[in-house]
Amino acid sequence: MHDLTEETAAHHWWIYALRGAAAVLFGVLALIWPAMTLLTLVVLFGAFAIVSGVFTLIGAFRGTHPRDARIWMVVSGVLGVVLGLVAWIWPGITTFALLMLIAAYAVVIGAVEIVAALLRRGGGEVLASFRRGEAGELDWMHLVNGVLAVIFGVLLFLWPATGALALTWLIGVFAVVYGISLLVLSVRVRGVGHRDTHGTAPHPA
Repeated sequence: MHDLTEETAAHHWWIYALRGAAAVLFGVLALIWPAMTLLTLVVLFGAFAIVSGVFTLIGAFRGTHPRDARIWMVVSGVLGVVLGLVAWIWPGITTFALLMLIAAYAVVIGAVEIVAALLRRGGGEVLASFRRGEAGELDWMHLVNGVLAVIFGVLLFLWPATGALALTWLIGVFAVVYGISLLVLSVRVRGVGHRDTHGTAPHPA
């Protein structure tokens, strides 16, 4: 059985797909161009953060998440755009500053994904529904995406002395993994709409 939020999200599966594609593209460029300059990395990260933030905002206003979670998605989208712009307009940004900026971005978007996943269950039984196995596949996928992002951000905070080459590879690997997870989520979300459109059993009254 699917709730209204899942059905609404299914019609906007492309939002997840575009966010995932942007992340994969950013990650692949970082991996195949490991000797890129700091300026190039800043430009790429800024573009990725802005694109992801814009589509997060679109998803929030189109109702792809429960009402209680939308404010968090709006915050995530706005922060993504702001951090992307900060990276672009900060002329003297250092490798360490960029590292902290990306770490903060990852923790924020990860925390929002986790909150959104939990709020999909609603009410005070949120965590209990996950423990009892009542949470749906989409809830778990949102939760996994969020945990991946938070872990990456924490790793960057704890490993600030990494060299430029290692930093580029780390960012590239995370972006590809996170992007693939969003692409998989988009396919699953689209599948919800496909099953509903082709006649699943009617919901009980």
